[in-house]
Amino acid sequence: MLTWIRFAFGVCVVAAGVALNGCSLSDQSQLDEEKEPHFVLGKGRVNAMDYQGAIEAFEQSLETNPHSAAAHFELGWLYDEKVPDPAAAIYHYGQYLKLYPNADNAEVIRQRIYRCKQQLAADVLPLPSAPAAQQQLENLAGQNRQLQDEVNKWRAYYASQLAAAKTNTPPSGNATVQPAPVPAAQDVSVPTASANTSTSRSTSPAAMTRPRTHTVVAGETAVGIARKYGVKLNALEAANPDMNPTRIRAGQVLNIPST
Repeated sequence: MLTWIRFAFGVCVVAAGVALNGCSLSDQSQLDEEKEPHFVLGKGRVNAMDYQGAIEAFEQSLETNPHSAAAHFELGWLYDEKVPDPAAAIYHYGQYLKLYPNADNAEVIRQRIYRCKQQLAADVLPLPSAPAAQQQLENLAGQNRQLQDEVNKWRAYYASQLAAAKTNTPPSGNATVQPAPVPAAQDVSVPTASANTSTSRSTSPAAMTRPRTHTVVAGETAVGIARKYGVKLNALEAANPDMNPTRIRAGQVLNIPST
């Protein structure tokens, strides 16, 4: 029984010694980092407010010991507070937490990293101030009104041109002649001669007149067609609003105005 008690006591002593030894090694390592000559030089330059010189000294300390968490912390603080460089501060803060994840100030460092990321995003994507944004909106609204006025003007011009074209275009198609009403007692199967005579007399010559048309053949020109029918070229153009005098095509049907 005494032997087991001695064995358990020995195990506890060994475990406690290992734990204490680990803590002392960690503390000793940090003390060694802070005693490194370039690190000491950097701290002195910080006290002298030579921040750029301090950055150079701490970077030389990292060249001597790339795993110096203390040097990374000092550089992160300098780039965060004294020589603003959010990207560099984020990097050195991150290296410090990677080398010393259980640091007492780990949560504070994470908050500083978050703030540096916000500052970096603001520098990359600057947001316009409220007055500038308002002025930009007013300028866009003014441009929109100008464009709308131009559209309305063009619509009015198009409507006037369409109305003029309809006024100058003669009616197309055959004129429809309405027959005279037939008395109820009359046999509608055989029209009488008097009915035909009455219908022919009641219809005016103007109503029976059909507009002339001309189908363009290859090689013809608008000038030649106008000369052929004895009309003026501008009258031919007025009768055919969709015609391009310089580009008539074979098969195109043109209205020939009356002389």
